[in-house]
Amino acid sequence: METKRSNPDLDLELLQGYLDSLGKTIVEQMFALYCQQVEIYLNDIENAQLNDSLTGWQDHCHKMKGAAASVGMYQLHGQLKLLEKTEVSKEKKSVLLKELRLSNEHAILAFKNWLVTI
Repeated sequence: METKRSNPDLDLELLQGYLDSLGKTIVEQMFALYCQQVEIYLNDIENAQLNDSLTGWQDHCHKMKGAAASVGMYQLHGQLKLLEKTEVSKEKKSVLLKELRLSNEHAILAFKNWLVTI
């Protein structure tokens, strides 16, 4: 069921639950931690891609998928769910990684925009 404040990028219901139970400061800290950690995840995914490591790719996509879900990044989580299971060439994964980096930037921007509205 879509609410008036629906957002394709963010799980606003989850985030509102965090706000109600934890407060804005904690939500901002969670987001800051995500922004720090995601660089590590992206670098790990890139290393797995460069080394053509399927298990590394899957493991690191899985970790980032969980992190994205925990901060309500709905669209990014869905993208990682697909990436985690993909078994394409090293070259194709390079393209997918570029798309992932852009999607992550987009999700971070969506989260920042949401934060200023609360």
